[in-house]
Amino acid sequence: MRIQCSFRALFWRWMGIVLLGWSAYALSQPYPAKPIRMIVSYPPGGPNDIVGRTVGHRLGELIGGSVVIENRSGAGGNIGTEFVAKAAPDGYTLLMAAGAMTIAPSIYPKLGYDVVRDLAPISMTAVSTFVLLVHPAVPARSVKELISLARSRAGMLNFASAGLGAPPHLSAELFRSMTKVSMVHVPYKGATPALAALIGGEVDLYFGGIASAVPHVKSGRLRALGVTSKKRSSALPSLPTLDESGLRGFDISTWFGVMAPAGTAADIIAKLNAATLKAVAAAEVRDTLLAVGFEPQSSTPEQFGAHIKDEIRKFAQIVKVSGAKFE
Repeated sequence: MRIQCSFRALFWRWMGIVLLGWSAYALSQPYPAKPIRMIVSYPPGGPNDIVGRTVGHRLGELIGGSVVIENRSGAGGNIGTEFVAKAAPDGYTLLMAAGAMTIAPSIYPKLGYDVVRDLAPISMTAVSTFVLLVHPAVPARSVKELISLARSRAGMLNFASAGLGAPPHLSAELFRSMTKVSMVHVPYKGATPALAALIGGEVDLYFGGIASAVPHVKSGRLRALGVTSKKRSSALPSLPTLDESGLRGFDISTWFGVMAPAGTAADIIAKLNAATLKAVAAAEVRDTLLAVGFEPQSSTPEQFGAHIKDEIRKFAQIVKVSGAKFE
């Protein structure tokens, strides 16, 4: 019996030494020692996906590893965001975050994560605007004509959104609030199906990301009436803003940026930030983003974090004024 007990004690002592040695070995490996997952909280082909794949590919090269894009869409981006917020803070699960996350706290009564507490900012990557799009069958060629049409057909026009609480949804809600028109909301699971629904004539209008909208506007499959930002977009410079079109103060744009789970080591955050800055500055990345309507933009983690807090406050006020709510 004593021999058996001694053997067990020696065995577990040996196992402890092995595990400690393995842990020390793992910690000594240079980061990254394996592929990094970058979660995109929306379907393939949408604005978030475009930025994620464009920046992620170059980021992997610069950091000496590989970045694999994984789409986890649903619930207005909350499913993918929550997945990253609850992931191990080891630098191997990142989020290509989108501006919708700063709207979610004001839209959803219960979130499984806290934007500020549970996620660590790394760097912004791009900013973009939205464009008010209508199906060619809609007899409106300007924002003023669309407002008149909506008022004459109260409750008859419908608009798509990329999901409850996403910027396209809030843009439409602010439009409804400022113009006092009645329209029907038709939510879709992401920007790609929402845009497809508009092209197919399932809905009358949609505030879509300019990157995915430009090809369809140029081909004539969709008609663009105005952009939602305060400044015109370089992708469609002749298109007026909604502010210019009579909706004074209308200003909604979005941003994209890299984030990690809170608690990720400071040296990993610093390494990812440095690589992201270089990725966004790379000529091929800038050219790709500009070609589809995104403005490349990078930042320090601190600047990114401050911007997120400002956006949360801004959209809380817009949600309050527009009356948008969880349905």
